[in-house]
Amino acid sequence: MFELFQSENNQKFYFNLKAKNGQIIMSSQGYADKSGAKNGVESCKKNSTDDSKFERKTAKNGKFHFSLKAGNGQIIGSSQMYSSEAGMENGIESVKKNAGSAEVKDLTE
Repeated sequence: MFELFQSENNQKFYFNLKAKNGQIIMSSQGYADKSGAKNGVESCKKNSTDDSKFERKTAKNGKFHFSLKAGNGQIIGSSQMYSSEAGMENGIESVKKNAGSAEVKDLTE
């Protein structure tokens, strides 16, 4: 499920993609308005099945994470840190499998 929300302090809009167990798989950048965040969700749904849109990374601390990019190369969302490469790959597979059909819950209403 995608959760669309607004931060309290800087008034930007964000979305999280959550697994069925409620764990956050991927978080968005901040958007100036709700329509931008909604477009980000749609871009995530559209690009989530294309493995070439996932950028796999290793942090300086040795943990693994990924970003999902749009067709224009902009980062749509970034994952949490994973302790193993296999964990990161499982996260990517979860995005591929679930993002396209995930419902959107608007927490700003």
